[in-house]
Amino acid sequence: MSIQTRRERERAERERLIVTAARELAEAEGWDAVTTRRLAAEIEYSQPVLYSHFKGKDAIMAAVAVQGCADLAVQLRAARTAAKGPREALAAVGEAYASFGRRRPALYDAMFTLAVDLPFATPEAPAALWEAFRGLTAVVEPIAAEGEDTALLAETYWAGLHGLVTLMRSGRLPERAHEQRLALLIGHFAAGTAA
Repeated sequence: MSIQTRRERERAERERLIVTAARELAEAEGWDAVTTRRLAAEIEYSQPVLYSHFKGKDAIMAAVAVQGCADLAVQLRAARTAAKGPREALAAVGEAYASFGRRRPALYDAMFTLAVDLPFATPEAPAALWEAFRGLTAVVEPIAAEGEDTALLAETYWAGLHGLVTLMRSGRLPERAHEQRLALLIGHFAAGTAA
């Protein structure tokens, strides 16, 4: 193995360590607790080492968001492929999305709530963001009316799911009726679709 290859591998490992530490700290104590000083202490590297990888906390949050989208894409794909029809796939993906947001609130916030320097819905968006969005598009395509813009339909489905997750997490919607709300959303999206 060349010295250059080893250095690249070590650099990638440090970046992974920084992102993992930020993710874990945010989940345990919230994003306000994630500072470069605190991360440096957590991973036992100096702050200049962190800055050699990321420009600051915002860049770290963006890296966490990209990683989170990759994780979400895997979960959405698994939910969709385990389903036995378009309506069941729509419901399974909706539940997987909501469950992800509820289980990983700080990660979800980095991905979809907090301001991060990531291009969404542009050709420059990281592949992981597009892959997560494809997880939503794949379940609305079979229920789309002829000629309907499936990307727009997927964005609307995503907005509905995001609204449910965000309002429930903030306590504005009681959690006890989450399943009913999700069923209503799915029902309206899949109206006229066979199970």
